[in-house]
Amino acid sequence: MNLDVAAQIAKTVFSDTYHEARRKFLSRAPGSRPYKCSSTGPAGEELFTDVAYFGPVDASRLVVLVSATHGVEGYCGSAGQLLFLEAGFHEKLPPSTGMLIIHALNCYGFAWDRRVTAEGIDLNRNFVDFAAPLPANPGYQELADHLVPADLSEASIARAEAAIAAYQTKHGVPNFRFALTGGQYTHPDGMFYGGAEPSEARRTLEQIVADYDVTSKDEVVIVDYHTGLGPYGYGELQTEQSAGREGYEKAVRVFGASVTSPELGNSSSAPIVGTQDTLWERVLGDRRIYIGPEFGTYPSGRTVLRKDHWLFKYRPNEVDSDLGREIRRATKLHFYPQGADWKEMVVWRSHQVHRQTMKAFVR
Repeated sequence: MNLDVAAQIAKTVFSDTYHEARRKFLSRAPGSRPYKCSSTGPAGEELFTDVAYFGPVDASRLVVLVSATHGVEGYCGSAGQLLFLEAGFHEKLPPSTGMLIIHALNCYGFAWDRRVTAEGIDLNRNFVDFAAPLPANPGYQELADHLVPADLSEASIARAEAAIAAYQTKHGVPNFRFALTGGQYTHPDGMFYGGAEPSEARRTLEQIVADYDVTSKDEVVIVDYHTGLGPYGYGELQTEQSAGREGYEKAVRVFGASVTSPELGNSSSAPIVGTQDTLWERVLGDRRIYIGPEFGTYPSGRTVLRKDHWLFKYRPNEVDSDLGREIRRATKLHFYPQGADWKEMVVWRSHQVHRQTMKAFVR
């Protein structure tokens, strides 16, 4: 794909709302199966995770594409899935290979322009064993009131940032990154909250895995699209800590040396717990390769998330006021830049990943 083609395609695969993205997806995958969400959108409308399957039902190999694990990041993920369909890869499957496309896994977050689910849960921290002791994160507990203060006045934010800077000086930047993003299970209204039980979106994914008999497959590659970390427009191919060194090296053999791993320290992500790959590891073990394309946006993510969580924690009656819409719009623009250059970069890199996936797994 040359850059002129990428620029043209970018104009058609991206959407401005969850509902537009869903309409485009269903038009290209009309036989999709809807999984209804119990929550509704900003106008009270129904929300769905839609699943399309292509290829023989008894295929021994499977390619899985997931969008909107982090809700608002679904603008990118949905575009990636539409790009895959536009390229016609699903029409070139041999008898050994099936294709499973999961559109808008966290459809609530997609519709509301939030990273979290309706329960306030970061879905990519929710795949822990809730029958076991939950992971501890004392650093987050220490910083919680500074990360999401009750007051967003200039003086309050200055005090919060001073406390955060002092924590970084004392404990180091890597420890701060884990305290912030590693996952926490003590503050339901806070950032990167992993939940007290499986979220509805997690249960939906587990149901999809059962409905499509994913556990019976011999080889599975999962592509789970994300945005927000790294340089603007660059698509970093992340593996998760749960994959270990062996999973990282398997991904490198398919996608090349640009693959990263938080365990090895070459990723823009800190090590995190309860990721979606934890589910894939549990049901597939070493029969899977999980890759999370992470498209960079802007460096102000903590500020955006602070306002989002503040709004829904302290001003829940104002989420559809002028203030609420302004905060939600800022979150959307952070995780979904509107620039044609960013969209073009996403299209080019996504097509490369799709082509590599097909080359490795479709045979």
